[in-house]
Parts: sequence; C-alpha cells; structure tokens
Amino acid sequence: MSEINAKELGYVVVTDYVKANTGEDLADALQNIIDSNPRKTIYFPDGVYMISKPLCTSSDAKYAVSLNLSNFAIIKATEDWSSDEAMIRLGALNKKFTIWETGTNYYLSGGCIDGSGKAKGLSIDGGRETCVRNLSIKFVTQGLNIKYNKEYGSNDADIENVHIVGMNLPGSIGVICDGFDNTLSDMRVAGFEVGIKLGGAGNFLRYLHNLYIYSDNYDYKDSIGFWDVSGGNWYDVCYPDNFAVGFRTNENTISTYTDCYAYWYSNRGDKQVGFMTDGKFNSVVKSYRVDLRGDVNDRSFFKGELGGGGVFDYPIFNKELDKGDDYSEYLGGRVIWRR
Repeated sequence: MSEINAKELGYVVVTDYVKANTGEDLADALQNIIDSNPRKTIYFPDGVYMISKPLCTSSDAKYAVSLNLSNFAIIKATEDWSSDEAMIRLGALNKKFTIWETGTNYYLSGGCIDGSGKAKGLSIDGGRETCVRNLSIKFVTQGLNIKYNKEYGSNDADIENVHIVGMNLPGSIGVICDGFDNTLSDMRVAGFEVGIKLGGAGNFLRYLHNLYIYSDNYDYKDSIGFWDVSGGNWYDVCYPDNFAVGFRTNENTISTYTDCYAYWYSNRGDKQVGFMTDGKFNSVVKSYRVDLRGDVNDRSFFKGELGGGGVFDYPIFNKELDKGDDYSEYLGGRVIWRR
C-alpha cells in the first residue's frame, strides 16, 4: 500500500506529521497522532520510527485506533529505553472490555517492532476483540503479553502470522498469555528460555513453532517449549524444537494436544523430555510424536507422577530410546514407531 492509497482509504499517514529515518525520538509526536485521531486507521510508511517510551492505544471504542505498518516500517526502541512496559500497549488507555460497541475490533498489522535488545515488544492491556497480524517482533526481552482481564476474564484476541525473536536472556519468555479465549496461529517464537507460557484458559494454539536458540546466558535444562499452568487450552500442530522439555503442565492442568511434535536435531544439553507434569498427568494428548536422540542420559517421552486421569492416545516415539516408562499407565492404544 502506498501513502496515496492509504489516504484514499481515509487513513491518517504519520509522515504528514513526522519524518522517518531521522534517529530522533518520535514517541510524543506519534502518541499525539494516536490521541488526536480517534476511530481512525493510522498508517506508517516504510522507514524507522524511534521511540523512547511506550505507544498506547485506547480500548474504548470512542477513542480506539488501528495501527497499520507498511511491510518495512520499523518502530524501534531508542538506546536510552528504560520502561518496563512493552513498546506498544494495545488497549491500555480508557480501558473497556465489551463487544457491544462498534469500533472495538481494532488491530495492529504489518511491519516490525524492534526492541533494540532493551525493550519488551507488545502487550494487550485491554479490550476484547484485538487483532494482531502479519507482524515481526525482534530483539526484545519479551515478545507478547496478553494480560489478564480482571473485569471479564475473556480477551478474545486474535494473533496471526506474528514472528518473535528474543535476546537469549535468562528467565525470558517469548509469549505470556494470562488472558482467556484468545487464538494464536501461524507463529514462530525463538530466542527465549521459555517459548510460550499460558496462565489463562480457553485459548486456542495452532501451527506454532517454538525454537530454542543455544546461549550461555541460560541453563539449557530449564528451557521449556510450551508451559501450561492453567489448563482448559487446546493445542493443534504445535512444535517445540530443541527445548529440554517440549510441553510442561501441572497436575491441575486439563488441556488437549493434537498432532504435536517435539524434535532434538542436535545435542544442546543432557535433557530431552517430550512431556512433563509437575504432579499427576491429567491432559489428553493425541498422536504426539517425539524424536529422542540416543546421545543424552536424561531422555524420556514423559515424566510425571502416576495416578492421574490423562491419556496419551497413540503416541509416536522410539521406545528403545526412552529411559523411562511412566507413560505406560496413561497409554491409550499403542505406541507407534517404524518397524
């Protein structure tokens, strides 16, 4: 989309008010554009827009805006970034949590959020129909945070085709989802100790690839692809790649996993666990494939206490490489492997 096309569509073009690629801090100017154009789509042409503090949008439909970034538009944190909040905070102003008004389905689309190795990328602070799509989030200390909605619980956010790269920091988490009823699809998350952690329920995760990047900054044995501490979530074709633990839950977690896959293509450390529970296992896991390696000591399809109500339905892995058999109590059907 060109600036001319954006204007024809009625969009507000930020370069009518500020210049990109100057290296100057544009945070106040961009926030003023957001605040001065309620119920408008704000378009960022290609270029770099430096900010020293978060940009905040409203979740009140009377003041909401959509942010549309051209493919090579970059919102980048300045070197003196000091805020503990994310660079872009959707729905943080005039917080409302309703679906009964027009204008609540605002979005952030396109371009790149660049944390400069110092900042968190994106948060959803309010609203119930937020859409984030076709976005790259790079060099951040945390990628995405869908915060808990204290008023209604439900966020109803849709996150699609968002790719996140972190800084390999100890304790870092790519996506934190404490909200409820969100959909995350077609995403890749790399460069964090924990890929995705869910503290809320009713979330749908589909076609997600969490990639472990080796670093001396953190201890490999603490790395987790997907960590579900709430339960009541659904996973479809989710792929933790090279993490010490593919999926981790607690004993109160009852979630459903379908056609997921964990793979270790190299020896990153002396631990490979396909599925781990802190306590008894109570989830439903269908057709989960785990490709273990034979060159590490601590390797198993499953680790957890016995006596839970969960099931591994037709798991796919090499039993000869599994150094434990705790899964057998939870086995539905039989283990599938090539003969």
